[in-house]
Amino acid sequence: MTIELDGFDLLMLDEVDSTNSEAMRSMDGLGKPTWIVAERQTAGRGRNGRHWTTLPGNLAATLAIRLEEEPDSVVLRTFVAALALRDAFVSLAGNENLFTFKWPNDVLLNKGKVAGILLECASGHRCSKLAIGFGVNLADAPVPSGDGSFARPVSLAGETGVRVDKLSFLRELASAYSKREQEFVRFGFAHVRAAWLDRAEFLGSTASFRLSDRTVNGVFRNVDSAGRAIVDAAEGRHEIAAADVAA
Repeated sequence: MTIELDGFDLLMLDEVDSTNSEAMRSMDGLGKPTWIVAERQTAGRGRNGRHWTTLPGNLAATLAIRLEEEPDSVVLRTFVAALALRDAFVSLAGNENLFTFKWPNDVLLNKGKVAGILLECASGHRCSKLAIGFGVNLADAPVPSGDGSFARPVSLAGETGVRVDKLSFLRELASAYSKREQEFVRFGFAHVRAAWLDRAEFLGSTASFRLSDRTVNGVFRNVDSAGRAIVDAAEGRHEIAAADVAA
């Protein structure tokens, strides 16, 4: 079923392997940016190919966008998406101090992971198809996967007692994303970056950044214009493009 949602199309499906995969498959046939939502995902995934579990009542959604941009610019929408997620949480649950960001792509609630973001791009030299995946623990938190992730999973209902159905949350998220995207296009990443840093976990503190081949322990100083974490370690300064982070 396809309906319209705040200027976007909305495609609601009973079951898919993953909403990001469905977005990539169907992108050529979409008339405009479209939210794809599934009741069930059979092969949901997070960053680095990790399995993502979507329990009943939780949200699995992808925003599918056709565009022509350099991949380095596209990746900055991770921060746009995080701001929009936080806006939606605060609008529905209140108490904005509960919701923070964990670099590079998680939203935290009481320092536990309540939502994750996965960007995937089909491109040659330029990104022509962008899938922005959102996994949101609205009703329940999955059992920790044991995959080495640093953040404990939590849910909105479990931490705050606020119960929100998927479509109500998606309406807020779609509206928030539209506004944050407009800010990104109009004012650039510096504006987005400042808003993100204002609610960043570990900023100015010592943290562990686990990369694929090593762990860097140092002070999380900043996020640069490319979205990389700036970390001062004993051996010098690092510019890290992606890692798992913990205190």
